[in-house]
Amino acid sequence: MTISDPRVTTVCRLWETLSPDSLATLASVYHEQVHFIDPFNDIRGTAALQALLTRMFERLAEARFVVLEVALQADGAVLIWDFHYRLRDWQPARQRLIHGLTHLRFDDDGRVLEHRDYWDASMQVYAQLPLLGAVLRWLRRHIG
Repeated sequence: MTISDPRVTTVCRLWETLSPDSLATLASVYHEQVHFIDPFNDIRGTAALQALLTRMFERLAEARFVVLEVALQADGAVLIWDFHYRLRDWQPARQRLIHGLTHLRFDDDGRVLEHRDYWDASMQVYAQLPLLGAVLRWLRRHIG
């Protein structure tokens, strides 16, 4: 995938090569007061984002992002991605996938100021849990 915006190329490369060893590079790509939101978190600052990702790598094995599509905007971008992972503590052999998108906004220096992830936690996480998953699947069949 060829991306014409170097800011977006840098962010995509960061997420696609993200590892516990590369977390220190967040500060060069993200504004120190970045606002990061996903279905489970609402945090501010690169230190908080680095701590969140450190916990992610502690709980997940083979965690990796694949950026599938990019839509550029004047002051940001939208990334469509797949997140592949395995849980370390529950069904560790099972490969899992979350499909989602990220809306980014950049500051005047080209660093990420806002990062918001959108993905369906109910069907991509909660529905995989034994009891809660059965309830959610039942609700989905009867409401949808």
